[in-house]
Amino acid sequence: MMKLRHIEVFHAVYQTGSVSGAARALHVSQPSVSKVLRHAEAQIGFVLFRVVKGRLVATAEAHVLFHEVRELHGQIESLQATAKNLQRCGGGHLRLAVLPSLGLQVVPRAVAKFRASHPDVSFEIKTVHKEDILRSLYERSSDIAVAYDSPRHPRLSEVSIGAAELVLLYRKQDVPDPPEQLSIDALERFDLVRLAGTGSIDTLLTSEIDTALARRTSISVETYYVAAALVREGAGVAVVDEFTARAMVGNDLDFRPLEKDSKFGVYCIHLEDRPLSLISQDFIAEMQKAITFGRA
Repeated sequence: MMKLRHIEVFHAVYQTGSVSGAARALHVSQPSVSKVLRHAEAQIGFVLFRVVKGRLVATAEAHVLFHEVRELHGQIESLQATAKNLQRCGGGHLRLAVLPSLGLQVVPRAVAKFRASHPDVSFEIKTVHKEDILRSLYERSSDIAVAYDSPRHPRLSEVSIGAAELVLLYRKQDVPDPPEQLSIDALERFDLVRLAGTGSIDTLLTSEIDTALARRTSISVETYYVAAALVREGAGVAVVDEFTARAMVGNDLDFRPLEKDSKFGVYCIHLEDRPLSLISQDFIAEMQKAITFGRA
């Protein structure tokens, strides 16, 4: 039977390819690594590594075992990260995980306003993609995630902080005298930069729009910020969230909503078993103000 220490040492030796490398990675002595490795082999009843021409080589059994150990080792690291982050939690410190587009303007505005009235509260902000939100919360590396929708999970709760819509971002020189809203037909002459995602707002464009624009899609990207940068360089137009558009408009770029309804919700997400502190509730109220800032 392999114990956790056996798994840790085996993983380190397999990854580094030597006892000395494993010792450095684990910050222990080489004799200590060798002793644990020998004990692990005695417990499981087969050899994990052999010395071939002066080099440590994993056996066939070790290769098979490593596929199982790799996943378990990742879970152990996750547990250690969770324990470490729990130690760092404090009432005067908020850790945010935000989508890249919300990190351009909305969250910075809310943080700046909040800090003005709560100067003793510090912040730690990181950008994440939708698929990383749950991990960030359950490992306690963030207290609140700010996103367009909440991953469907029984451990998560969400607080609605507003709504937004998808808009068309374009160069002013390409769309002179635009109407208040743009129709689907107006887009057909442009190359389209699209987000290559599967989230809820990534699929807001109906099949009718997809059919009309599919043949014009020339570039797909992972973030709205990159899509906006491509528009600025003349690569085409892009359907982006209104927050990215507002952060990017200037002398060369502008945006308009589409005639087709493409609204979506914005949420602050937290762990169900970790109720929001008073500071978190106050910050969420500031986020609700930041969502509507700049709208006519």
